[in-house]
Amino acid sequence: MSTVPKLSTTLITFSADDPGGWEHLVERAQAADRAGLDRLALPDHVAFGENLEAYSDPKAGGLAGGRQPTGPDGHWLEPLSTIAHLTAVTERVRFITGILIAALRRPVVLAKTLATIDVLSGGRVDLGVGVGWQREEYEAAGLDYDDRGAQLNHTLEVCQTLWTQRVAEHCSDRLQFSRIHQMPKPTQDGGVPIWVSGTVNPASMRRLARFGRGWIPWGADAADIACGIAGMRAAVSAEGRDPEGIEVVSNLGVVTRDDGSFDVDATMSAVPRLIEAGVTDFRLGLRLRTDAPDAEQRIRELVEAFDSVSGRDSATRR
Repeated sequence: MSTVPKLSTTLITFSADDPGGWEHLVERAQAADRAGLDRLALPDHVAFGENLEAYSDPKAGGLAGGRQPTGPDGHWLEPLSTIAHLTAVTERVRFITGILIAALRRPVVLAKTLATIDVLSGGRVDLGVGVGWQREEYEAAGLDYDDRGAQLNHTLEVCQTLWTQRVAEHCSDRLQFSRIHQMPKPTQDGGVPIWVSGTVNPASMRRLARFGRGWIPWGADAADIACGIAGMRAAVSAEGRDPEGIEVVSNLGVVTRDDGSFDVDATMSAVPRLIEAGVTDFRLGLRLRTDAPDAEQRIRELVEAFDSVSGRDSATRR
């Protein structure tokens, strides 16, 4: 299965302090849309405790050496609500939660919310999920942090059931229902595409093999993406699924010159090698003020260079 490479970036929907308004988000999304970026990723937190050092602990799901980008009183927008708003003011760019701590939401409500966004946006939403790293966030939701992996699997199973069965039923030790109707269904085949985040570990690879359209690598597997992809493919194969066709995210740093301009050739130099390794979604580390007079043009230059180096036809952009 051949997948057309995509170019994406993270939309920063948080601020260490009150930004005094969020109009800049609309401007950034619209600039990305017009310039031809394929996908915008939105992060998620619903609440914070005060033990932010846990973010740097891989055993808790954090990133070694990482630092939480805000304090506990940072302002974070809820991603699904934000995506619903932004799909109404854009035309073609896709949106993905990067990542949603999906187990914090009741599955039946999450399925309905995503189906609604999918229908109203013309199928422009993807669901990126992970277990998160923060114990206090689960406790504030009345959930068992140590059970978060199983809760996520349950959430995804219920969502896919409701998206694909006209008359749905589910029976597990967590939830039972039968003869349940939930319309409309998502417009995308199989429901909203699910991207699973995590390292190459047994739990996340089982989740990816079972539910995932794509993989969002984390930690050392993101840092050495070729090795990570090889490990992912072996692990998914061991779970009985052909890994061919599983899409993969990799970060693509934007190289800037001393004057602040983009070195487009240097930025794109790694793309052919990463495509060969199996990367399909190139996540630009783009920090560009959209109020700059040439912001949209500078993004467009990156998109056009990506088209050229990846060999894709601009007409294939979604």
